[in-house]
Amino acid sequence: MLSDTHCHIHSRDFPLEAETVLAAALNEGVDNLICVGTDAADSRMAAEFADKHEHCWASVGLHPHDAKAGAKPFKELRVLLSDAELSPRIVAIGECGLDYYYDYSPRAQQQAAFQSQLELAVEFDLPLIFHVRQAFADFWRIMADFPDVRGVIHSFSGNPAELKPLLERGFFIGLNGIMTFTKNDFQLAAAKAIPLKQLLLETDAPFLTPVPIRGKVNEPRYVAFVASFLAELRQERLSVLAKTTSNNAAKLFKFK
Repeated sequence: MLSDTHCHIHSRDFPLEAETVLAAALNEGVDNLICVGTDAADSRMAAEFADKHEHCWASVGLHPHDAKAGAKPFKELRVLLSDAELSPRIVAIGECGLDYYYDYSPRAQQQAAFQSQLELAVEFDLPLIFHVRQAFADFWRIMADFPDVRGVIHSFSGNPAELKPLLERGFFIGLNGIMTFTKNDFQLAAAKAIPLKQLLLETDAPFLTPVPIRGKVNEPRYVAFVASFLAELRQERLSVLAKTTSNNAAKLFKFK
């Protein structure tokens, strides 16, 4: 029993055959997958893919890299969220947030896009999938106006000091293949410090392929490698970690 709470197998750019990848994941015991949108068109693809596959769900949003697109995507996302056929398969908003490492979009536009998606989450009562990279100061400043939103910090790779306020706020923390190949002791210390009740597993497929298969295209079935590594790192039984993180995913995203 495993859940991959962040993948992009629905995407036009996914380099493998999605049906084959999905079948392999289900065969490996990955019961739920969330296909995460990065812009309006990609979000629609995620929702339509999820609508056709029982074990798949969708998150719709605008990645901070694409925040320079302005307000138009949010009109399209609102239409998608209001679609009677597709909306039941949409379980989150995102991935959204701030990325000051690459700065592919101006920071002011990133912040505006982030706020718009927080407002969507409140309006439609959905959790968020957050992307935050070297931007926690502005993240917390914006979040101050949204005290009740819930969500997961996707691909967390911060240190224990950055982790602490996230846990106190009640957010879930998503870990992926980065943990299997990082040499950063602070990142590993943070991974060990996450309470199991706030931990989620993800792949970010096709990216961030875990050890021992670095160099291959990542797939949802490889979340098993992430689970095995974390169970050993955290000195937990693999079966308990797998079941609890899947239950956490069901709790946050309300899989039906």
